[in-house]
Amino acid sequence: MVEKKISSFLDKFDFSENTINSLSPLVLAYVGDAVYEVYVRVYLVSNGNTPVHLLHKRSISFVKAKAQCEIIHRIMNFLTEEELDVVRRGRNAKSGTIPKNADVTEYKYATGFESLIGFLYLKKNYERLMYILEISISGGE
Repeated sequence: MVEKKISSFLDKFDFSENTINSLSPLVLAYVGDAVYEVYVRVYLVSNGNTPVHLLHKRSISFVKAKAQCEIIHRIMNFLTEEELDVVRRGRNAKSGTIPKNADVTEYKYATGFESLIGFLYLKKNYERLMYILEISISGGE
């Protein structure tokens, strides 16, 4: 019942292929950042009841720019041409800010990774999204 309600909730936000392709890569990264963060948090919680401060410290090892940069380099061979194009657009986007704990190159690749996650999520390509998320964290700890 709840699953059906969540699915119904997501169906209210239906983006056409043209709309998704016309979104700024930074908008895709904005969505992708949130999707990836939730995935990592649920993954960590699924490994057992742990104090929140430890969960936070562990999540950082997955979500920091350096980790996302390493992930995108590790999974590039698994991506389609369309997905590689989304990553390139995200990597080349001019964001205006760089976090203090990341170098410019890492941050750009992390933005490419987040753009890919946002793209797959908005396309509702959940099977592919889950595959990418699973291979992303498989070497993350």
